[in-house]
Amino acid sequence: MSEPPIVADRSVRLAWAADTDAIGAVQARAWTASYGSLLPPALLADVDAPSFAAAWREAVTRPPSARHRVLVALEAGRVVGFAATAPSEDPDAQPADGEIVAFHVDPAAFGEGHGSRLLAAVADTLRADGFTRARIWLVVGDDALRGFLEPAGWAPDSAHRTLDLTGDGSATLRQVRLHTSLATEAEDAS
Repeated sequence: MSEPPIVADRSVRLAWAADTDAIGAVQARAWTASYGSLLPPALLADVDAPSFAAAWREAVTRPPSARHRVLVALEAGRVVGFAATAPSEDPDAQPADGEIVAFHVDPAAFGEGHGSRLLAAVADTLRADGFTRARIWLVVGDDALRGFLEPAGWAPDSAHRTLDLTGDGSATLRQVRLHTSLATEAEDAS
């Protein structure tokens, strides 16, 4: 009798259209947990998993370029985190600069290694797409994500911006940019 195939119960892969409802739900829970004290209550009330899912469905099924990707972290086949990568569109970006445009792990799955696996897969994906540096914009006050990224080699590069969340300046969100090299140890040694 043959043995059943060994299947990793924790993994990361490119997202499929069928994942987008779960991605939207993870984003809604992550935003509520991470930004609950940073967003105005009226905006937090608008956090809506189905709306997020619709946007991710578009991103997964019709990406703007071949270098726009969405990855999912899985546990036993269930989406527990996701990240999106793209070429950096910052005014000071070079062609070698990739960006993590979204990075979220379900708060119920914190501390289980999903973020580390997802971050490693993001770095591999950005490298495979020809990028040598990566950037990410963090909400000022998102100490959990910053505390996760900095020990992994990310550092602030002095860039900052303020997002107008309402279009009239009544609600803004400050962000700081972190960056890292995507060079491998072998590349650094040469």
